[in-house]
Amino acid sequence: MTSDTPHGDLRSFGRRRGRKPTSRQAALLRDVLPRVALDLSAPCGGPTARDTQVPSETWLEIGFGGGEHLLWQAERHPAVSFIGCEPFEDGVIKVLDAIEHQRLTNIRVHMGDARDVLRALPDGSLTRAFILFPDPWPKRKQAKRRLVNATTLDLLARAMRPGAILRLATDIGDYARTTLEAIEREPRFVWLAKSPTDWRVRPPDWPETRYEAKAAAAGRQRYYFSFRRL
Repeated sequence: MTSDTPHGDLRSFGRRRGRKPTSRQAALLRDVLPRVALDLSAPCGGPTARDTQVPSETWLEIGFGGGEHLLWQAERHPAVSFIGCEPFEDGVIKVLDAIEHQRLTNIRVHMGDARDVLRALPDGSLTRAFILFPDPWPKRKQAKRRLVNATTLDLLARAMRPGAILRLATDIGDYARTTLEAIEREPRFVWLAKSPTDWRVRPPDWPETRYEAKAAAAGRQRYYFSFRRL
């Protein structure tokens, strides 16, 4: 089996681009992205380029899609430094547009593989991490490309400080199963569910994403998992 990345990781996401960007979208990529892009050669756990003080917390969202969750959290937690990872250009453009219009100063963006960010982060630098409705790779032969696996959980466990929270959501029952199996084999995380409601009902501080809305419209069960880094 051949790998798709320099680190030997299999590619866990699909396409990188949709339609050709408009002139305004191209300007966002040209002018705004360099200002908020994450510098993997710098200490990623530190403040953003426009921060005036070192943040007390750093939260990471892996695969932010259209940015609904990332932007919602960043607006409500201005003292938190956010890192958003998304390889799909259209989603990045949406977040760049919101950063400009809403004058958000606490978001950095990585338009690429989040595992590169996890490898660059200092140990124990994250206080929260989110993986919401990742690419499902539903076919049996594709399952090896799923992002949530032993390797990713190891990277997260190193980058997250004790007590940090990892939230994960999926609408694929088999993905939910393999996630819990992977967590069970990773002793640095514990599942926080006390009853079925804890993984069947989305908490109020967890906004809906467009992918979740599509799953609901299609009548698919959604699974909401919260884990604590020990």
